[in-house]
Amino acid sequence: MKTNDIVNLSRRRFVAGGILSVAGLTLGILPDVQAEQPGSAAEAMGTAPAEAGEFSPNAFLRIDKSGAVTVISKHLEMGQGTYTGLATLVAEELDADWDRVRVEGAPADASRYNNLFWGAMQGTGGSTAIANSFDQLRRAGAAARQMLVAAAAERWQVPIAEIRVVSGVVEHAASGRKAGFGELAEAAASQPVPETVLLKDPAAFELIGKRIPRKDSSEKIDGSAQFTQDVRLPGMKTALVLHPPRFGAKVCGVADSAALQISGVSRIVQIPSGVAVVADDFWSAKLGRDALRVSWDESEAFNESSEQLLQAYRELAKTAGTVARDDGKAVQVLAETDDVLEAEYSVPFLSHSAMEPMDCIVRIDDNGCEIWNGEQMQTGDQMAVAALLGLQPEQVKINMLYAGGSFGRRANPAADYVLEAVHIAKQLEQGIPLKMIWTREDDTRAGYYRPMYLHRLRATLDPAGNPLAWDQCIVGQSILAGTPFESAMVKDGIDHTSVEGAVNLPYAIDHFHLDLHSPKLPVPVLWWRSVGSTHTAFVGESFIDELAHKAGQDPVAYRRRLLAKHPRHLGVLNLAAEKADWGAPLGRGQGRGVAVHESFNSYVAQVAEVTVRRGVIHVDRVVIAIDCGIAVNPDVIEAQMQGGMGFGLSAALYSELVLDRGRVMQSNFHDYQILRIDQMPEVEVYIVPSAEPPTGVGEPATPVIAPALANAVFAATGQRLRRLPLRLAS
Repeated sequence: MKTNDIVNLSRRRFVAGGILSVAGLTLGILPDVQAEQPGSAAEAMGTAPAEAGEFSPNAFLRIDKSGAVTVISKHLEMGQGTYTGLATLVAEELDADWDRVRVEGAPADASRYNNLFWGAMQGTGGSTAIANSFDQLRRAGAAARQMLVAAAAERWQVPIAEIRVVSGVVEHAASGRKAGFGELAEAAASQPVPETVLLKDPAAFELIGKRIPRKDSSEKIDGSAQFTQDVRLPGMKTALVLHPPRFGAKVCGVADSAALQISGVSRIVQIPSGVAVVADDFWSAKLGRDALRVSWDESEAFNESSEQLLQAYRELAKTAGTVARDDGKAVQVLAETDDVLEAEYSVPFLSHSAMEPMDCIVRIDDNGCEIWNGEQMQTGDQMAVAALLGLQPEQVKINMLYAGGSFGRRANPAADYVLEAVHIAKQLEQGIPLKMIWTREDDTRAGYYRPMYLHRLRATLDPAGNPLAWDQCIVGQSILAGTPFESAMVKDGIDHTSVEGAVNLPYAIDHFHLDLHSPKLPVPVLWWRSVGSTHTAFVGESFIDELAHKAGQDPVAYRRRLLAKHPRHLGVLNLAAEKADWGAPLGRGQGRGVAVHESFNSYVAQVAEVTVRRGVIHVDRVVIAIDCGIAVNPDVIEAQMQGGMGFGLSAALYSELVLDRGRVMQSNFHDYQILRIDQMPEVEVYIVPSAEPPTGVGEPATPVIAPALANAVFAATGQRLRRLPLRLAS
């Protein structure tokens, strides 16, 4: 496969191009802003249910009689700022008063709330929330504004062109008439949905591009925000599940008499994933689970260690894999030279370790099934639950609450923890609500994980020091194999999420070869914040740094020359280097490292400054530059750059899941370490001004820090660290 065949095949672009045609009529895929399309706009917007006197012109907003505006978010708010960003898009075109805008989660309904990049599917992921909604929600707000203005013009008998809207007030300057949104709500509801909407020129934006307050902050500060743990339903039971100690083990015997004697424990339920203890509250369920005695059939269980897997991966990397990219004659060129730089890089299994572990509330009755949780993949979970219970998908109602992080864990194609809760609830009396809770230990040991990967690389330079040939082999489990996404995103044996960030390496290299091995293991794996780029950025940006030093050239200047045809990469690289004072002298034991990477159609460069003392790496400063198109809310973008970098820094310095004879050795934050607040470096974030459509910000900062840090450690110590987490030789 040639470079041009795959270089633009990011997950977002692939899904947008391959599946969007089945999305149905939605506001976001109308023709260009001012194009005439009779009848389509009204049909495409949909209509949300409205109370008497309310104005609900489409599926995305509602205005009540008091003038309060409610934006319906089709995407989960899990800390990334989605509620604020989506509300901003609506409020901008509506000219609403930001203080009077609130947000609520949408129900599970892909006919109205599908992710436009995913086709006929509702869900949040891949840093797509703002990008897929940008035009759609602006048009929703603009349509509502036009209807309010039309209602005012009709009431006051004045020309529409003479009316303006300012912060939720409709005004006619010539006559001095004014009316709030609430006063016009009922009249606006009787107006026809406009066939054509006119969007603002970006120069006129009042909210987009501004650092306006987040919509979820106050609720999270005063405790009124509703997470799954906050929901209390009459008669609700709580369940914990005892999972197998090894992947693939099965229950062969349960001694539950001691557990049933625990006060508050009502029953013991065997389900496909283990044995559940149902009780009146969490602590009773926890004590009951501790008292369970379960024997396991481990005849088919996974029984290997991480080091055994790594050695098997090394052997695989010596053999030819499935070709993902093949430009020129890399293998031949390397065979014909003696001056070859070779390296092996590896990264471990990782837990998502969101602050809120997996939890879900389920109630099954004559009407169907109702679910309360921080729901990330509505359509997939809805269909999985319906199949299990023999229901129609519309009989599965999902109430989307806040989620305390996810990093990909709640977007599981297997719907694992949701189905686990349903399996338990279906064995209770009909109508009894069931809250299923995972402890931190469950979250760490019961899967799913970022896969372990090994990379083997070889390269040689031309007389000018430029990379002449690059040969790379990646070994690691496929995330998509066996999932509903496999048919769309695994092509010719290549799981795109395994090679993204490597297959589209932007540097000018005439001879480039990349192949992949995807061994099948029973260890459950899943996407982890920034997916394939979690390992490919570390490897690619570290190895290009190795080549720069082998060539005796400055790492930033080296990248600049090789990125001459990639202006957006260059833009963030130059900005980060400038703001970090690249080239300025540092003290003894200190170093700077740089990395630049594209993921989710955004471009991020980072410069890390470190001090190494007595074998300990101290990260002093990180400078981040991002080009993500139009910056809808610079404050949210800055927060995501800081948080995403910090998340990646955890993996770079500390986090690692180790398997020993099939068992996960870590259990909680004492031995699966993540970054503490006092370990966070000074962080500076710079946003490249852009008029391009907005792209992802939730994930693109995460993969860039590990290579920037490793390169900085090399600059400070001369040690080239090729395995995460980074550990200096003693």
